[in-house]
Amino acid sequence: MEPVELDPLDQALIQALMIDGRASFSHLAEVLEVSDQTVVRRYRKLRTTGLMRVVGLPLGSRVGLFESWLRVQCAPDAALAVAGALARRPDIAWVKLASGGTEIHCMTKARTRRERDGLLLDKLPSTRRVTGITAQTILRTFMGGPEAWSGLAVLRPGQIEAMTRPAAPGAPARPPSERYALDEAELAMLAVLGQDGRAGYPELARACGLSESTARRRLDRMRDLGAVYFDVETVPAMFGYQTEATLLITVPPARLAEAGAAIGGHPEVPFAAAVTGAANLFAVVVCRDTDALYTYLTERVGAVAGVQQVEVIPTLRNIKRAGMLVEDGRLVDPPPAP
Repeated sequence: MEPVELDPLDQALIQALMIDGRASFSHLAEVLEVSDQTVVRRYRKLRTTGLMRVVGLPLGSRVGLFESWLRVQCAPDAALAVAGALARRPDIAWVKLASGGTEIHCMTKARTRRERDGLLLDKLPSTRRVTGITAQTILRTFMGGPEAWSGLAVLRPGQIEAMTRPAAPGAPARPPSERYALDEAELAMLAVLGQDGRAGYPELARACGLSESTARRRLDRMRDLGAVYFDVETVPAMFGYQTEATLLITVPPARLAEAGAAIGGHPEVPFAAAVTGAANLFAVVVCRDTDALYTYLTERVGAVAGVQQVEVIPTLRNIKRAGMLVEDGRLVDPPPAP
């Protein structure tokens, strides 16, 4: 897929939405110093062409989701079919092919332990041509989720500050440590926001059976309490990042927080997390090409204190990203969940 030429305004709009995915078009226009019509036109083009999607997602650690990163080994002629089947599951957020096309990487976000165990202990082991499964639990996220990716750096500091959503009066400085229990109305809203994070309040109200004002208050409360966040999903290859890889990094436990924060702060890293297993730091890396990846590994990762060993797994193809299917390098809606 040939890279898409995004001008500075397109890039600024994407970065602004990474900061506040539900900011009004009028506020976006004011911050970006263009007309409302220009922002609306640019946004619709990016979305309808599958280059960008704003999605509203529950924060797994806050609402009690069971999040795991899976490595599924398959026979060479079965990996694509198994990856497609995994991508159709609503409890699977990310799916990609790696390691010569015989290995699938995916991220689970199961609502219950039974749902997670059903996939790991029953469904996958009984799938023909699956030859091995490794599951690692996500312990702590350093980059990704509510943290906006720093790979785009177009906005001025004042614009970034203007886009940052202020905390509501009385909202806690940081989300409480106890879990937030989503009710059926909030789950219904999240089902809509998972497809379109900028869905209007009339649509959210119809989905959850509440009034528009109540739907607005519920969503604001979930945001203020850290139960939901808004992400901007793109396909990096469309913007010139032709090389993507997964890094499995081994770090002594005493240095894990420090190393995770360092890796997560690199602009090449849209996602980094501490995980269970011998390789206890997991990162997704996007670079312009393989030469840039080599430079990143030798000069950036190699300089991080505590890094003892790094396994680099190239990504061959993205099948699903943040709930969106990837077809011909563009984001499309998944089929309805069974």
